[in-house]
Amino acid sequence: MASTTFILILPILLLLNPQAQAQAPAPAPSGQLNLTAILEKGSQYTTLLKLLKDTQQLSQIQNQFKTNSQGFTVFAPTDNAFQNLPSGALNGLSDDQKVQLILYHSAPKYYSLSDLLTVSNPVRTQSPWGLNFTGGQGNQVNVSTGVVEVQINNALRQQFPLAVYQVDKVLWPKAFSADANSPSPAPAPKKKGSNKGTATPTSAAADDAPSPSAESKNDSNGVAGMKNNVGFGMVLGFVLLCMRVLS
Repeated sequence: MASTTFILILPILLLLNPQAQAQAPAPAPSGQLNLTAILEKGSQYTTLLKLLKDTQQLSQIQNQFKTNSQGFTVFAPTDNAFQNLPSGALNGLSDDQKVQLILYHSAPKYYSLSDLLTVSNPVRTQSPWGLNFTGGQGNQVNVSTGVVEVQINNALRQQFPLAVYQVDKVLWPKAFSADANSPSPAPAPKKKGSNKGTATPTSAAADDAPSPSAESKNDSNGVAGMKNNVGFGMVLGFVLLCMRVLS
């Protein structure tokens, strides 16, 4: 009887004892969202992480997790996606374009995969340009920039307020080039002698016009001829004069 009474009283004593409540383990705090940790866990986003840090957008996105009540969505290109870009495409971007490229891969709203199947296009991103989403077989979701289309293959995280999706191609903005797979090359320099056989108006006129040396030669020949004629006339006159005197 006494033991039964003690068992019934013990919970009441624990509730009334502050020290006993302090010793009870507190619930584990929910971990803060960390995009770096999510991408590092995926183990194939080294280039994206470097680009996020170089453009100082990593901290900006982290801050928006705390202030944006609508959540956030990130599309994460793999290292292979960056490697498959044309040579020099990424390094050829200005610092501002690199920032815009990162912002193009993030939307200031949380979207689940099912949301993306029914969303109204284009979906607003952090950049000046939107993204278009279409459905495929089953629950497949494709994302398009107008020059690049790729399937969303994997959700690294899909829980409000943050969704992070893997994409196997870089979402190259249409504004950066006409074709993400073959950016417009610079005009090739003209080869020497490429105009061979084509007479330009200047060259044709130059061919038809007499050269200064030819004109000078003609003038000198005329002067020499006049001098010879004058000399011959003087000699002839002198001979006739002598014959008259002698006769």
